[in-house]
Amino acid sequence: MTDQMVHEQKIIDQFTRWAKPFAELPIHAEEDAMAMTLSACAVADDMAVLDVACGPGIVACALAERAGRVTGIDLTPAMIEQARARAEALALDTIDWQVGNATALPFADASFDRVVTRYSFHHMPDPAAALAEMKRVCRPDGRIVVIDATPSAETQAAYDRMEIVRDPSHTSALTLDQLLALGEDVGLTEATVTGYRLDALLQTLADEADMAALTALFEADIAGGEDRIGVGARQSPEGIRFHFPVSIVMWRP
Repeated sequence: MTDQMVHEQKIIDQFTRWAKPFAELPIHAEEDAMAMTLSACAVADDMAVLDVACGPGIVACALAERAGRVTGIDLTPAMIEQARARAEALALDTIDWQVGNATALPFADASFDRVVTRYSFHHMPDPAAALAEMKRVCRPDGRIVVIDATPSAETQAAYDRMEIVRDPSHTSALTLDQLLALGEDVGLTEATVTGYRLDALLQTLADEADMAALTALFEADIAGGEDRIGVGARQSPEGIRFHFPVSIVMWRP
């Protein structure tokens, strides 16, 4: 088994366990963040849209309310099951779901007007390969939108250490400069960069078995007062709160 296959199995294992909780977490459908996502995608009712690594279909379903046809693809079958259930509950019948790999998309060249992925690149050993595939299947006058956490260069290593404890399928969260460089490497033209801070409660985002180690990391960061993880960790009445520093990058092919 190759390193790539080992990591893909790690992703499937993690998100099979987390499929339902992930689908139900309110932060994944947070209103302002979703509005910014939809604005970057700028879909119309005559467009074909692809959501790569679609997870439980939250973005795909939101896009389906505006687009002509949406396809969601994800590596984890349990996530696609959650996505189908979400679409059925919303009575959306213009979405197709597939299990598949972001680095080998099973679609013809120039098949989609919009190609989007959210919160996925930090799980990928080779996000450049996924971005190249997204470019390949996007029409020349389309848009490619990548949304992910982008820590600063100064906090990237500490951020990655925290995320690997929280989620063993994490590889590395790219800085914004690294993400933009990927676009240049595959021949994309940068169009717009926006972003938001996604506020989160630590205890809702990890397995109980990992919580002691995570809590220790965050408490040390809070006590140090230097925000070394780069997430603005703080104590609150509910527990430790922090934010994900998220960027939205929209390119033209």
